[in-house]
Amino acid sequence: MNFTTLISVADLAGHLDDPNWVICDCRHDLADTGAGRRAYRKSHLPGARFVHLDEDLSAPMTGRNGRHPLPDPERFARRASELGISNSSQVVAYDASGGYYAARMWWMLRWLGHEAVAVLDGGWNAWLNAPHSITNQLPKIEAAGFTARARTDLARDANTVAASLGKRVPLLLDARAPDRFRGENETLDPVAGHIPGAVNRFFKLNLDATGGFKPPAALRQDFEAILGAVPPSEVVHYCGSGVTACHNLLAMEVAGLTGSRLYPGSWSEWVSDRSRPVAIGND
Repeated sequence: MNFTTLISVADLAGHLDDPNWVICDCRHDLADTGAGRRAYRKSHLPGARFVHLDEDLSAPMTGRNGRHPLPDPERFARRASELGISNSSQVVAYDASGGYYAARMWWMLRWLGHEAVAVLDGGWNAWLNAPHSITNQLPKIEAAGFTARARTDLARDANTVAASLGKRVPLLLDARAPDRFRGENETLDPVAGHIPGAVNRFFKLNLDATGGFKPPAALRQDFEAILGAVPPSEVVHYCGSGVTACHNLLAMEVAGLTGSRLYPGSWSEWVSDRSRPVAIGND
């Protein structure tokens, strides 16, 4: 059985000794980009290897490609190989932030054609609360052969998004907090607001009180209320830099609403070209 969206703590615990499983620690803090690595060195799941948002899951910034631009597919495939991921591996990603950094890795491996990747539901805190063992021992990693089969259908670029403005589809779904969407409290990017025509779906609404994902039926009800007659394949997710948008995309997959896309450059790329239109408020 392959896990392709979420995996429970109990299911992962039963596979810690499986040599075909690769666990990736994606803990991160946007305000302190070294915090995830420090936390990993202090303790992590047995066998987990550390994956850094900026160093592993992003390309260098140019000032025009957003805050977390996608790396070249072949470069990321090489990094996956270094992490011990092969094309037959079951990958599990976790973080301590409700899954939104882990969801970025989940989406990126799918982008390279790898379906057997899942996010640990509840992440680091759920693992600790179980409780299960943790360690500060670094794993011995044997490099594997990972071949990228990049899927260009999963992503949309700024030009494609711009060409769709004013049309019924695709539906742009903005994962940022409502105040940032409305342009009231922008602290990360130089311009406040949102892409005209977008609809707000704060990614944290995908989680329950324990920090795990809501049940599929509840997520489906939430998203169907937003989508209306728009099919999932006509939804394009974005956020500030293409990270938390992956959380909404994952939540839709969990809900059985499959086939939506990601605008990886997101708001930070959009506003790097001041000629692109910006909307304020709930319009």
